[in-house]
This record gives sequence, structure tokens and C-alpha cells, in this order.
Amino acid sequence: MIRQDQLARIADSQKEDFITKTSLITRECLMEITDLESFATLITGIRRCGKSTLLQQVIRLKYPDAFFLNFEDIRLAGFDVSDFSRLYNEIKRRSVSVVFLDEPQLADKWEIFVHQLLRENFRVYITGSNATLLSREMGTHLTGRNLPFELYPFSFNEFLNMKGLERSADSLHEYLIRGGMPEYLKCGQSQVLNRLIDDILVRDIAVRQSVRDISTLRQLTVYLLSNVANLVSATGMTGMFGIKSPTTFLEYFSFLHDAYLFDFVPQFSWSQKVQSRNPKKIYAADNGFITEVASVFTDNLGARFENLIYLHLRRKYSGIYYYKDKRECDFVVVDRNQAKEIVQACYNVDDLNFEREYTGLIQAMKFFNKKNGLIVTLNQKDKFEKEGLTVTLLPAHEYLVLSPETLKLG
Repeated sequence: MIRQDQLARIADSQKEDFITKTSLITRECLMEITDLESFATLITGIRRCGKSTLLQQVIRLKYPDAFFLNFEDIRLAGFDVSDFSRLYNEIKRRSVSVVFLDEPQLADKWEIFVHQLLRENFRVYITGSNATLLSREMGTHLTGRNLPFELYPFSFNEFLNMKGLERSADSLHEYLIRGGMPEYLKCGQSQVLNRLIDDILVRDIAVRQSVRDISTLRQLTVYLLSNVANLVSATGMTGMFGIKSPTTFLEYFSFLHDAYLFDFVPQFSWSQKVQSRNPKKIYAADNGFITEVASVFTDNLGARFENLIYLHLRRKYSGIYYYKDKRECDFVVVDRNQAKEIVQACYNVDDLNFEREYTGLIQAMKFFNKKNGLIVTLNQKDKFEKEGLTVTLLPAHEYLVLSPETLKLG
């Protein structure tokens, strides 16, 4: 239990520290954040990707007088359900109409409190680092009254702005290796990302999902980071790390996905049943994790590059698949049963891989009746036209800053 005067002092000190904190850069998505009266704007994403900083920028831009409270504060460790009445009193006392709650899911029954605020026409912003818990709690009390927004680590443009670099193959290569996690880019220390992985596994998964075998969860995480852009299936992994049940692997995959650490991309099929049956391709939330945490003995630039292109697509689309016929195409973006982009990611096109990459792309283009496809490379540029189909080779440092409309991917 927390006294009213304690809560007031914590809120004041948090707000002062929060507003005066220096941001590395202004996030590109700042103007995309929307809010409505009586709706909760829900900002989610992997831990330490910049959600709190984004809140800070929204407050500075739009709501300097808003109420702010971060539940990840040791002084709020004793916060319980009865304290929400004191929190409500504090908000009303300050005569504000906008409330920012950072990681409120750490407090029991938080969603009921938010629902009360929405009934009274407050605008509410919420951050969170676990998709399942948030969706379950929001779905119980806030169905149809939340505006979801997922935040990612720095994009290539944000990386360039933060580092003061020009757009080029060299800066793209640095981004390929270092990724976009803000604190890691600021200090360059490997322990930042290693500690972050531990925080995710313990605080966002083990504690919240009652997983006792953290050691096995760590081994699985390192394995997946070491096999980014490869196929994985629960059945095929049965027996690894002493796990004898495919169901356990599926649970762990789900936990890692809901903590925003990995995505598992399905093979395209019009049948959901076929999609669920086929192996998935693994992609990590950021390339920095591959650099600092994975257990690999080569640069593995091809896999890193594919992961980088996936993350770019993931910022724009949700329906991403790999396509496989006789050959494979890395990415097909499908929206409303229509292919929006068809993309191969190839770090360096040469005599050994050109036919494979080109043929896989053409097969996907024909299947989806698309006239244009892309092979994104590190620094190669070319164009091939045949039978009314156009395949463009484009350097990643150009592709990552262009829109589909600019690329004419119809």
C-alpha cells in the first residue's frame, strides 16, 4: 500500500526526470501515433526499444500537462489494487485529461482502472512488453476501445540520424552488424544486449508464464539467434535441450514471439491448415542480438542481411510469408489476398546463386500474377526484363528508404 502523498511525490519526480531526459533522436513514427477521447493508445514492442522515449516525445509535442506514471519504479513495488483509488484521486486533483501509464501490467487489475478512465472520457496512453498478457487483459475489459501501435528498434534512417552517417553501402553494413537497439548503439557494450535478453527471458517470460526451466529457455534462444533465416519446426527439434514434447517447443516459441524477441514466418498457402503444418522461418527482433548473443563462428552475412530486410518489411506489413515451389522466394507480402511486395534478400549476387535467387523470385511473381519483383543486395544494381516480367536488383541502402509506390511493385 502506498500513501497519497508518496504517490504524488513519485509522480512529480518521475515526470521531471522523464521530461528533462535527452532523447537520442526523434522517432520517425511520432506523427503516426493517434489518440481518441475514450480510447487507450497501446504502444507495444520489445523491451528497451524506445517505448518510454516515444511517450516522452508525444508528451512534449502534444500534452505537456499530462499525468505520467511509470510502474517500473522500485518505489511502486508495493502498489496493489487499493492504490488505484489513490492514483485516481491524484489524476483528478491535477485536472488533467490525458494519462500516460508506462508498463501498467505490472500492477494487478490495471485494465479495470484504465476502463474507468476511458468511461470518464480520458485519453490514455499505455506501453507494454508482452503481447499475450496485454491482449488478454485488454480483450477482457477494453475490447474495441484501444488503438494498438507496435514500436520497433531504430530503422535504417533512424540509425543514420543517431550516428550522423550518410546513406551508403558502408553505413548499411554497419547497421547490418550493430542493429538498432538504442542503448546498445549509444554505448556499444555487448553486456547491454546480453542483459536485455536475460531481462526478457526472466521478467517477460519466466515470471509471467511460470516457466521454471530458464536454462533451457536460454539455450533455445541462443540456438534460434544462431539460426536466423532458417526453417524450424517443433517436431523437428524434439529431443533437443532435453525437451521431448513438440508441444513444449510450441509453447516456448509462443512465449518468445509474444515477448517480441522472434517472429516465426509461415510458408504461403491459401490454406491455414497447410501453413500451420509447414516449418516456419525464424527472424530476430534486431541484428544486434545476432552479433552479441548468437553462438556462431562466421559472420553469416547472408542470414543477417535477410533478417534486416524482414525487419524492414515487418515495420510496414503484418502478412509476410516465404514462398516455396521448386525454388524459394524469401518474402511475399500479402494484404487482402493480394501480393503487395515480392522480395528476395541476397547479400551478394554471384554466379553461384543468381539462378537460384532469380528463379525463386520469378516463380513467386507468376504465382501471384505480379509483373515486378525485387532482389535486394548490399550494393548491386541491375534490371532484367523477360516475358513481360521485370526483376530489379537494388542496393539495400536505397530500398530501405523507398516506399512501395516509388518502387512500382505492381
